[in-house]
Amino acid sequence: MAGRGGVQSLVILGSTGSIGVNTLDVVRRHPDRFAIVALCANRQAERLLEQCLEFRPEHAVVGDQALAARLAAGLAAAGCPTSVSWGPDALIRMVELPIVDTVMAAIVGAAGLPPALAAVVAGKKVLLANKEALVMAGEFFMRAVRDHGATLLPIDSEHNAIFQSLPPGYSGNLGDSGVSALFLTASGGPFRLTDAGDLASVSPEQACAHPNWVMGPKISVDSATMMNKGLEVIEAHWLFNVPAERIQVLIHPESVVHSLVQYVDGSVIAELGNPDMRTPIAHALGYPERIAAGVEPLDLCRVAALHFEKPDHGRFPCLGLAYRALAQGGCAPATLNAANEVAVQAFLERRIAFTAIPRLIAEVLDRCPANCSPRSLGEVLAADRLARAVADDRLAALAT
Repeated sequence: MAGRGGVQSLVILGSTGSIGVNTLDVVRRHPDRFAIVALCANRQAERLLEQCLEFRPEHAVVGDQALAARLAAGLAAAGCPTSVSWGPDALIRMVELPIVDTVMAAIVGAAGLPPALAAVVAGKKVLLANKEALVMAGEFFMRAVRDHGATLLPIDSEHNAIFQSLPPGYSGNLGDSGVSALFLTASGGPFRLTDAGDLASVSPEQACAHPNWVMGPKISVDSATMMNKGLEVIEAHWLFNVPAERIQVLIHPESVVHSLVQYVDGSVIAELGNPDMRTPIAHALGYPERIAAGVEPLDLCRVAALHFEKPDHGRFPCLGLAYRALAQGGCAPATLNAANEVAVQAFLERRIAFTAIPRLIAEVLDRCPANCSPRSLGEVLAADRLARAVADDRLAALAT
């Protein structure tokens, strides 16, 4: 998809986060292919100012009015004509602009769902780096993709690898495609070999020190608990129309094999590469073409060995909680996601221990309605608010 003169017009939701920064690095390498229409961030106005001065977008969006005034003043002082707006409604206006071809949906957490859904309804090419959109609202999000003719391309390295390893034109039917199972790989995070008895005392800094990937604090903690992999199981279920029992998780410490697809004839097709998010970003930006990402080719001789093992659900209870929420269906995945966001933030603020994260999530799943079936964005957001309220109520009991 391309707009003006064959140039792809791009909005980046979450431009100052790790995915946004890597997206701009790929765009920087292809000035003839991409034009930035809007850059959107929440709080990092200084970094957003630097990005605007380099890429000269028509629009910039920040989280609140005070930041917008500060950003506008900085842009005016530098002679940059970028217009500035603020708030969630502004994000939706950006993705709906007729000139926009492509939206990188990289806002972390539930806040990323409304603008991602708006981009889908507007029929855009949506590069989905926000797990929560499908975790919270998978059924009607995917229905909206179909109903509005949007193009949805996964950015998570695991789902992008599966997308590349599935047969061309995969219809969402395993039987017709000869696919028997999907395997999501996981590094195991920083605590894969830590004694389970020591996990209660680990710090936020230790949890955020991922051995292979450079990520923001929330997703880094999710990797340490393996909730990120649980969310990815739910995401894969909706993206590829695959039942939970056909989606398996493998610990793969080297993070070289990004995921695998098993076929009924016994063959397994995998996508391999160095652990660098610019690879899936470039794949989606250029799709169906291939474009340079600035990533070094994988040297298998240097890697020398690849290791795989089954995850320990006792060490990583969040993974089992995600499978439970997917099996339960209805509002349970949205409840799981909301409880996890509250728990992770409390851990990062040192209000609860690392091992209290899954305990809080389990309590919220137990206490929230199990029989709801959201049919609209409003109902999903209502389930999210209820779960957050319950989680906040339970925090006092878990606080250390």
